[in-house]
Amino acid sequence: MAAASPGPCGDHGPRWALPLRPPLCLACAVETLGDGSASLVRKKHVLSRLQDALAWQALPLVQLLAPDERVCMHLIGTLFGMLHSVEDSSALNLLVEVLVRLVVELKSEQYLYCILDESQKELCKANTMRSSLPTFSLLGKLADAIPGFAEILVVKHNNLVDHLLMGLTYPNESIKAAVCYLYGKLYSSPAGTERLSGHFEERLCGVFLNTLGCAQTKELQVNCLGLLKELLKSDHFVSILMNNAKTEEETENPDFLEGENPLPLVLKKLLLTRDEMLQAASSHCMAAVLVHSPSRYAPAFIHADVPEFLFECLLCKSEILIWSVYCCLLLLTEERLFFSKCHTVYGIESLVRSLQGVLLLNNVELHKQGLLLFTEILKRQPVEIKLFTNRGVCIEAIDVLMETVNCPVLEVAVEAVKAVAAFLRKDHLSSPPVPYEELQKLLEAVLKRCADLSPPQSSKRHAGDLLFSMSQSHSANRNPGRLPQRQGQFLLNTLESFRNACRLAVEFQGDFMAQENAFTAPNSESKDTLSNFSEFLLRICDSLCIPMVMSYLERAVSPSVTEVFISALTTLFTVMPSMRKKFSKKLASSSFIRLTLELKARFCSIQSNPVLNHTCSSFLCSLCLNLYSAIEKTRTSSQEEQEMSELLQKGLPQLNYTIAESLLLLSESPEPFFLDQSLCSHQHCFLLLLYFAYTFGDRFVPDAELFLAVRNFLLSAQDHGDCPPPHILRAAFYLLAVCQDKGKALDVRYLSTIRRILDNLPDLSSVYVHCPLLVKFFLRYPELMGRFGHQVLQLWFSWEDCKQTEVEEADFGSSDQLNSANPLLPILKSNSSILLILLDLVCSSSVEVAWKVLMTLRTFLERNEDVLVCDLLRSRFLQILQQLLVESSSATLQANRNLPVLLSLLFLVQLRSKGIRELDSTDFKLIHQVCNLCGKCRPRDTDLLQPSLNFLYWSLHQTTPCSQQRAVAVLLSNVSLLELLQKVLESTWLWSPPSRPASFLSSEDALLCSGWLLVASLLLYQHRYNTEVHQTLSVDLTEVLNAVISRNKKPTLLLVSIMQFLRAVLRQNFSSSLLVIVGQNTAPSATEPQLSTLQDTALHPFAMQQVFSLVVSLQNLLVHVQLQKDLLLSQAVVACLETLVEYLYVKNQDVALHVASQPWHRFLLFTLLSGGQKSFLQPEVLRLMTLFVRYESSNIISQKEISQIIQEAAEANIAELPEATACALHFFLSQIQTSHYQVEPEQSGIIQTLLDQLLGQRTMCVKHQDIVCLGSVAVSLSHIGD
Repeated sequence: MAAASPGPCGDHGPRWALPLRPPLCLACAVETLGDGSASLVRKKHVLSRLQDALAWQALPLVQLLAPDERVCMHLIGTLFGMLHSVEDSSALNLLVEVLVRLVVELKSEQYLYCILDESQKELCKANTMRSSLPTFSLLGKLADAIPGFAEILVVKHNNLVDHLLMGLTYPNESIKAAVCYLYGKLYSSPAGTERLSGHFEERLCGVFLNTLGCAQTKELQVNCLGLLKELLKSDHFVSILMNNAKTEEETENPDFLEGENPLPLVLKKLLLTRDEMLQAASSHCMAAVLVHSPSRYAPAFIHADVPEFLFECLLCKSEILIWSVYCCLLLLTEERLFFSKCHTVYGIESLVRSLQGVLLLNNVELHKQGLLLFTEILKRQPVEIKLFTNRGVCIEAIDVLMETVNCPVLEVAVEAVKAVAAFLRKDHLSSPPVPYEELQKLLEAVLKRCADLSPPQSSKRHAGDLLFSMSQSHSANRNPGRLPQRQGQFLLNTLESFRNACRLAVEFQGDFMAQENAFTAPNSESKDTLSNFSEFLLRICDSLCIPMVMSYLERAVSPSVTEVFISALTTLFTVMPSMRKKFSKKLASSSFIRLTLELKARFCSIQSNPVLNHTCSSFLCSLCLNLYSAIEKTRTSSQEEQEMSELLQKGLPQLNYTIAESLLLLSESPEPFFLDQSLCSHQHCFLLLLYFAYTFGDRFVPDAELFLAVRNFLLSAQDHGDCPPPHILRAAFYLLAVCQDKGKALDVRYLSTIRRILDNLPDLSSVYVHCPLLVKFFLRYPELMGRFGHQVLQLWFSWEDCKQTEVEEADFGSSDQLNSANPLLPILKSNSSILLILLDLVCSSSVEVAWKVLMTLRTFLERNEDVLVCDLLRSRFLQILQQLLVESSSATLQANRNLPVLLSLLFLVQLRSKGIRELDSTDFKLIHQVCNLCGKCRPRDTDLLQPSLNFLYWSLHQTTPCSQQRAVAVLLSNVSLLELLQKVLESTWLWSPPSRPASFLSSEDALLCSGWLLVASLLLYQHRYNTEVHQTLSVDLTEVLNAVISRNKKPTLLLVSIMQFLRAVLRQNFSSSLLVIVGQNTAPSATEPQLSTLQDTALHPFAMQQVFSLVVSLQNLLVHVQLQKDLLLSQAVVACLETLVEYLYVKNQDVALHVASQPWHRFLLFTLLSGGQKSFLQPEVLRLMTLFVRYESSNIISQKEISQIIQEAAEANIAELPEATACALHFFLSQIQTSHYQVEPEQSGIIQTLLDQLLGQRTMCVKHQDIVCLGSVAVSLSHIGD
């Protein structure tokens, strides 16, 4: 046949040839298909060629067939006839495909009608339903290929539907599958859905559910699910399928459900298969049902235990199945029964493991859907049903959240943060031990991820400044494009997570099991504690949360974000009660009061945003009460705190004005005849907020404007007879005080108002604030200082912390620290008349207050030497001393804590007189009182005796000779004082100090130094003025010499003091009427040997050996001085050596010259000259040279060395020489002029010129302070160096 041959057909001509290779004759092909004798193989070959033609040469084929309708109908009829004569499945598939493709290409409805007519005939005459399978398959394929075919079938050939229903009941799953496929196509069209609605409800529904429930082959199952999917698009069909007409009792009866085999059980059966495609389709159909009404249809699925099998499906690897299950479970979460049946408890582990696996896939939508399901379960889980019964699953959930929070895809991270917020619930985490450490890591990851999304803060501004800058550009920021919504949403979710964490910490405070890790090993410390978690929340809030929100506020202000943020801060107050005050102080100092007021004014006016208004008001109330407790440490009153709380709770919700408006309200006066409680409430609340803000440095109102407003508020309150409570007046006076420098001085009217207000108060302390500016305010105006200055200063010192004052007392010389530590000092300097009030407080106040006053005065006198108050203070000190000595006994004086400070002040007042001063009657009365006080003391009362002896020592050295003579008489007439000095001198040999550096001076050592210096001064001046002596002092000379010779690790200053005493007795040749010398050489007995030599007799009470030992000791001390650079000790040693040689020269010239000419002196000079200066122009060198020149010790000092000294002095700048060096040089040159040393005429001129320069220098130089304090000992430099 031509159809089988490669060449063209000769019978039909080239017209019927199709351009295929090999060519195909269409006429031959039709004839072959219609030839009953042709083999099936040839027919399949022809069908295959036709299939190729329709696939590759459809247009030529259509052009060939379309003009001849008869040929088309014949070909279609032939192909349709073969459907029922061919039994080979592959041939049938070819026939169906060729026929469908041919009808589609011909694009004519008449051929569709032809096929439908033939199908109707075939179905009617079919002996068995099995032969109808090709017809059903063809109709299904046509419906799939031609969009309008389904509508034509149900509208014009609806009688075919009855045959479909019969096929669905036929026990052949291939036929059922074909019928279901066709049904699915019919119900996918709107016309089919409308026309076949009644058919489904009356006839198809039950048969279909039965078919789906009993389906065994995958083809039938898939086609049934396809039909079900189309049906579930209609709410009407869903209602029919779910049999919604059943009663509630029938719905809740599982046996009834099982017998009826409804849709939930059918779909659950498909979930039990191992086929992931069927499971995905089943879960998808469940979701399609639930999406219509979860509350209506979810119970049926839940009662059928479908959620259990859905959770099991999550352990698969199919993304499609997991997505479908996520969707279905998400819809089920809307039904409370889903949770009460504990399906979530059963499936939470599967969900967490599923999320772990999903995160390994690159499917963002799947990540988001899984997190959304997890979030809904966490949010909706009932509190009474614990979700995480296994701590391991809880830890895995935290790990999943941590990983998703750090996901680079922002949408996934947003969903993750929502899940974190829902996860942070007590009932989710109450299984001990609580994983606090993991929660910390999770929260930190959330906050850091959010911070990474936010741009850095442009400048370190306070919260109020940020919001203020936002309000300046409010219109620009209303454009949502300026800030990505996702970032704002991320911040909101982050803050909700943080707030939930704070609430979690507060809730766990009442759970003992949650506070500590019960599984911690003994004697070990666990980080998983509530305390550590609470500290972390405060720390992370300060370091990340607050800066992040401040950065956000630079770009936009969202009411929802700020509401959550402020709410979290409020919760943080109770997270760690011990840190509540510190945290509140930091918030106040960071302008959060201003921030919250601006938020209320911007978003909560006209009763808008009530939630935000309530949150902000609660925050301000808690913040103010915390600050009240922190500020009013010594005055916290439960009643006042309750009143303040009620005021804030009532007034803050209505305080929704701008700062400028609130300031105007503060100045506003109420109506004349009635008191506006609302206005008063606003004013009082605003004053309290300003008070707390200003206390911590947030001065968000111009000082001058605030000063006027507060001033007017007080005037208005007084004029209307209103008496604000003390805490309001306290705030008002404080604000007046801190703004006074920027405001105008108050006139008489306002001062009178303040006086009347204060006079009506029962106690000034109720409005007192411990602030130096408030003290300065009261002391600034004479009207207030005269009336209230005494009370204000007493309150200041009563409230002042004494610990700092004790530090001041211990560190007497650290004046910079003292001035900065005591803010009252600048006020005292500006108004010295306040000192009188302070001195009154010393007498009238308690011991504690008086002590603080004296400490302040002492510091003031140290730091402010330019204030001329000495005479005033001396007179007042005399009165205080007289009163104390009259009212106190010896025992009470020694226990008086204030008296030592008072005596120190007395000495400081005297010390401020740098020059020589004539003593007046007050001075002598003070000397008399101090002497009497010393007489009542014991040597161990060092705190009293030290300043007293310093004062007496100063009185002898810093005055004129006339006053000096009277002062010596007063001291020597006081027997009790001399008896005390005797005890002090004797205690020198009894006191054995511990091993300490020579520079260290204990209080006992300091008293000994002052005692020896005072006795040396009394010896000097008693001899000078021949003063009458009423009581003698006795001293053991041996002990004195041993102290200098052996030293025994005595402090340096004590050695200097003892040497001063030794100089005094040497100058008087041991013949003072005040002193009795005792010792081995002063009282010989009959049993003792006589003095051995004439030299000892001449040197009495010295022995020759003692003299040489003393000289050697002094030489050694000079070497020690060279190493230690101790100028005072060097002056004392040289002066002692000079006095000793003078004494020896008077007693025995040979001994004196022998001592002065010892070769060791030359070595001593070389040692001194080999030091750092290597110059003759040193005070101790020049004085020794003078000594050797005077006693003609030519073996010690030569003419050459004298010439060197003169040459060096001539080359030196005399004006730059230290005072001690200049004096020593003057004595040396004068000694050269009067000595036998021969100098050249040129040198004589140089000596005279130098002497003239030195004399002029001494007359021109400024007199330096002679009395200095070394440690706590007063020392006269002229007394030591003379």
